[in-house]
This record gives sequence, C-alpha cells and structure tokens, in this order.
Amino acid sequence: MLSRKKIVLGIMLLAFFAGGFFSGIYYSGNLGKDESIPSSNSKGKKNKNDKTNPSIASKVVIGYVQDFRNPEEIDYPAFTHILFSFAHPTADGSVLFNGSMARENLRKTVSLAHQEGAKAILAVGGWYHIQGGESYPYFSAAISNPEARKNLVNNLIRIVETENLDGIDLDFEHPWTKRDAASLELLAEELSERLKPAKKELSIAVYSKINAVTGEAVESVMYTPGIFKAADHVNIMAYDGQWDGGYNAENLAPYGFAENIVRYWSTQFDQLGIPREKLVLGVPLYGQPENPEAKQVSYAAIVEKDPSSAGKDTISMNDTVYFYNGIETVKKKTELAMANGFGGMMVWEAGHDSEGDTSIARAIGEKMKSISLASARRK
Repeated sequence: MLSRKKIVLGIMLLAFFAGGFFSGIYYSGNLGKDESIPSSNSKGKKNKNDKTNPSIASKVVIGYVQDFRNPEEIDYPAFTHILFSFAHPTADGSVLFNGSMARENLRKTVSLAHQEGAKAILAVGGWYHIQGGESYPYFSAAISNPEARKNLVNNLIRIVETENLDGIDLDFEHPWTKRDAASLELLAEELSERLKPAKKELSIAVYSKINAVTGEAVESVMYTPGIFKAADHVNIMAYDGQWDGGYNAENLAPYGFAENIVRYWSTQFDQLGIPREKLVLGVPLYGQPENPEAKQVSYAAIVEKDPSSAGKDTISMNDTVYFYNGIETVKKKTELAMANGFGGMMVWEAGHDSEGDTSIARAIGEKMKSISLASARRK
C-alpha cells in the first residue's frame, strides 16, 4: 500500500520539479497585482524546421511544460498537446498564477503551440501550491464547496476564452477520500459541460494506482467512473515508484512497472465500458538518484553528460547512479501502450527533453508512426 507519508518524504527531492513558492497573481474575473518569478536556465533552441507528425491515427503525444520555462525552447512539433503547468486553485475557487512571467509565458506558449499545430491546455493543480505547502488542501476545499466549485469552473472557462486555450487539465494529486473523489467528479462534469460545446478538451492527470514493488493496486487513492467519462484524455503518471516499499531509485519507472499499470487501467476501463483510447501512458524525463540526498536531473542533462546514455536507463554522475527511461525503454512502453489500445503517450516534462535524435518525444512519435505503418501493411 502506498502511504501518504512515503509521498511526503519525497517533497524535498521533488522540489526540482515544483513551480516554486513565489508570489502569484489571482484570476477571479480580473487580474490582481503582478509579481515576477525567476526563469530557469534553458537549453539551446530547437530546430523549428525539423518537424514530425506524431498524431498518427488520432494518437496523442502530450507534454507538460512548467510555467517558468522559456516558451521558445519547447519542441512543439514533437507534440500534439502542450499542457502549461500549473495554475493553482484557492479555497474560494479563485485561480492563482505564478506571477506575471508565468502569465506571459502562458500566452507565448499558446501562440507558439498553435503555430506548430499543437493544442495548448492549462494544467490546474500539481503537487505544490505557490501559497505554501501541498496543493491538496486548497484544491479539496475549492471543489468540495458548491459555490467555490462554481467559481472555479467560471474562472477556468474565462481563462480558456481569454487566452485562446484548447482546454483544461485537472491535476489533483491525489484524491485520498471518497468525498474528494466525488467532488473531483462533479468538477470534471461541470467543466466538461462548458468545454465540449466550445469544442475544447478536458484531461485528467491520475496516479498510477499501482505499487512499484508489489504490483498490487493502491486503494488509498480513489477515483470514480464519472471522472473518466467526463475526460477526453486520462494521463497516467506512470512514474515515481521510487517511494514504494522504502526509497529505491531503480523503481522510478521500469518497464515491468508500466506493464502492471497498463494491465490495471485496461482492465478497469473495460469493466467500466469506457474506451481505452482515453488512456495516455506517462513517462518521466528525469533521472532519480540512488543517493536520496542528491538532486534529480533532467534527461537532457544526462544526455549532455554522455550522449550514449540516450540508449540506456542508468548513468553514473554527480557521485551517484541515476535511473531514468532511455529511448529504447520509452519505445517499448509506446509499443506496449499502442498494443493495448491506449490513445497515446505523455511526458513529464517537455522542458527536460533532449534534442534531435536523442529526443524522447520525437522517439515516441516515430515509434507510433512505425507501428501505424506496420499495421497498415498487414491489412
């Protein structure tokens, strides 16, 4: 069983991926005071003329992008969907952005994504809240109160319209009670009712529901069928297994872990009569250190250290061993997802990817294309 205590133990290490505890701006009809946030160091620019078409047979390649990333450094042609992460709900249903720079980055991301034919979606929630601590209590309070939930829906729809977004992604990590699961279902249904008439999408990020060590289902995280029925895509966070059964970096996201996850979700959706095409398998674009006191590193940093590591799943650097998913493992996971009728693949997060022949996102798209061509030849 996955305990909340184990997850909380990872907060310091996972800070590498947090949007940061910086002052934000509220969105509740009108914007409040803007406060800037620092930008991160970015990689070299992508070759925008080097385009692929990952959308094979309506399959998706989804990339989350953190709000402090330089929008010009994202390889938009490698994705069908870019999920800008994160906007933060408050207890009264207002929406908080991570300062004026985040808002500016959102607008640039939407523009650049649309130029390259990708959809731009706003992800709401995440693990951390910029007002401090975990996002969970803020999100739970907002969706459990009918008036606050209505306010949250209205504010999110207003942002979608104002910023020319293609939809909303709900990242509530993770429903621990039946009440929170039921409240998330209501939020998903109410958002879907507003988004679908405008031909906008709703996606849901979900915990893997599988213990990386035992392979058994984790019952402490709860979802209801209505959540999945309301969503267009269900993005499975099939990683972070390193906290199961005591810290073990090797359990981050091995192939066997993905097999168990795919088996579980395929069975659940079949029993519920929900199309498997809604399911999207996630892969990590970061390395987990064997030494828990070391920091996580991006896949791009790993490849920069040793280009040959793109084809491996471990590397020794920074006086420790890092476990990650290299290209061959991700291709196998893509084949696994496609063979089981999944709708596509997802990465956390696009800003950690490498470039060109070592890009994970591009490897996913190319694998999807080869699977599609092979299938066509058999017909």
